[in-house]
Amino acid sequence: MKKSVLVLIVLISFFSCNKDKKSEYISVEKKAEIEAVQEKKYTVTNGDTLAYAGRGLRYALSTQAVLGKNLMQAIQKAGTSGALSFCNEKAYSLTDSMAVVQNASIKRVSDKPRNLANQANAEELEYIETFKEIISNQESPNPIVKDSDTKMRVYYPILTNAMCLQCHGKPNKNIETPILTKLALLYPEDKAIGYAENEVRGIWSVSFNK
Repeated sequence: MKKSVLVLIVLISFFSCNKDKKSEYISVEKKAEIEAVQEKKYTVTNGDTLAYAGRGLRYALSTQAVLGKNLMQAIQKAGTSGALSFCNEKAYSLTDSMAVVQNASIKRVSDKPRNLANQANAEELEYIETFKEIISNQESPNPIVKDSDTKMRVYYPILTNAMCLQCHGKPNKNIETPILTKLALLYPEDKAIGYAENEVRGIWSVSFNK
């Protein structure tokens, strides 16, 4: 278990956005991992004391770790173009596989989706705006936890970093022309560009039985 937590923390340090914010971003996730493992109670903003925040965050980070590992392999083999092919062909199936392993629903949704299947619904759009405000205030995000009958829903932001900008940054500044051409081919209705570092590109939306 210690090894898996360490791997997640190392991967998240790679995906965090800049040096100044890295320590805060890791500390929140590390705390959630440790508390989930130790089955401690997790206090969230609505005043309820729940262990579900750490559990949902653990599911999201485990999935992110798997996607991150495979994405890096694709980049090493074929550069940024390989990353696009991976996201187009493999990201959904890997996410679904992790959802089966965790016995949960795990989604990545956005207000500016690359694939329309990742469009956030009205409730998720509200949470995206909440996380944008938190990040703009240079605060560390905590999971948002919602109780829905027999299920729990946990939401957590996906932040951009320098690597993300190769495919999600500003055209002809961060995104090279060949990548723009391939994006137009693979995602003709792409909205997921124009980002800078440390911005909320979307959220993890995780739901599971109580």
